[in-house]
Amino acid sequence: MAIIRAPRGTIDVFPEEPKIWIQLEQTVRSVCHSAGYTEIRTPIFEHTELFTRGVGESTDIVEKEMYTFRDKGDRSITLRPEGTAPVVRAYLEHKMWAAPQPVKVYYIGPMFRYERPQMGRLRQHTQFGVEALGSSSPALDAEVISLLISVYQSMGLEEFTVRLNSIGCPECRPRYKETLVKLLSKHLDELCIDCKSRLERNPLRVLDCKNERCAVFAKKLPPFFDYLCGDCKEHFKGVTTYLEALRLSYELDPTIVRGLDYYTKTVFEVMHSGLGAQNVLGGGGRYDGLAEELGGVPTPAVGFAAGIERAVQVLQNLANDKSYENNGRTGVFIITIGDEARLKAIHLTHLLRKHGVPADIDYLGRSLRAQMKYADKQGIQTVAIIGEDELKGGYAVVRDMVTGEQTQIEFDNLVEALR
Repeated sequence: MAIIRAPRGTIDVFPEEPKIWIQLEQTVRSVCHSAGYTEIRTPIFEHTELFTRGVGESTDIVEKEMYTFRDKGDRSITLRPEGTAPVVRAYLEHKMWAAPQPVKVYYIGPMFRYERPQMGRLRQHTQFGVEALGSSSPALDAEVISLLISVYQSMGLEEFTVRLNSIGCPECRPRYKETLVKLLSKHLDELCIDCKSRLERNPLRVLDCKNERCAVFAKKLPPFFDYLCGDCKEHFKGVTTYLEALRLSYELDPTIVRGLDYYTKTVFEVMHSGLGAQNVLGGGGRYDGLAEELGGVPTPAVGFAAGIERAVQVLQNLANDKSYENNGRTGVFIITIGDEARLKAIHLTHLLRKHGVPADIDYLGRSLRAQMKYADKQGIQTVAIIGEDELKGGYAVVRDMVTGEQTQIEFDNLVEALR
């Protein structure tokens, strides 16, 4: 009988791999909490209408990539392909607009898109993101961008690029779209099939087409900056001013438009060369019209989403750097020699865990050398060795796995010392 394999475009994260995942998720929570963002968890599936109305029927996500099915009540249900629309739905449904504004939330969870699997792009992938709803201040745009950068910097990433653009608002966007259609219609036969369709429904999408021929035309097109209305120009100037006040570097890129219809004004992407062609770590922008599109009152909002798998790929490359590997070590492993030592170790392990210290012992009766090797592979920070001599003396030999330094600590003081 053949072995059942995981569906294409999905991965298993094995026990030895989640260390970076956990560090990244903990960093996201820490950075977000420090800025006043609280966690929100929305359903993994939603009514399909949420995404067709919110994300946009002309987007690749809605046209090609959604996992949609009829449930037993004959309702059209979709596995969530992105996190912003569900957050706005929750904001409206639960009257979060009545709370003090802005409402600032973050999320971590799986998303589902039926697309060709590539490096860092999976059909089930995990995203973290933030959404700040209820304020049109450009300072909030800058804060959101800075949060994403802070997450990456806290994990040791430095070599990334922030690219910034403005795609205007319903007042100035029609004039720019008209210009795009007029210019690109002269080269219609040279555009890819997707862009020919986009030209009629959403010509902005031509700007970020990955087809090489279309990219050549995109670089020759006039930038949106030249077509912004007064309000959008002032807002974008405010965003760049606040970013500069935060000492955050960025590059202006008129081809950044993002792939979702709900974006207005600020859009941005964070890129890293370590991902090759699929080099976008995360991105986002402002979406002031989404709440109204979903049946609510006009609500200014801004946010970002970032793929965890992509960040993990870059961070795994850093794991070869000893300093990063050492920083990732944590916890205590109690090495035992003999049954009496194991009894003592079980008690000490229980006390350490009770005081919030990750701790473990050997359950296979391995030799001292084998236990040391195991602790090293598990990324343990500290080992405590207990054998016959240590039991008689009432102490454990404590070794730092990074520096190699050893000391003797009495059992009565061991938990407090390791805390």
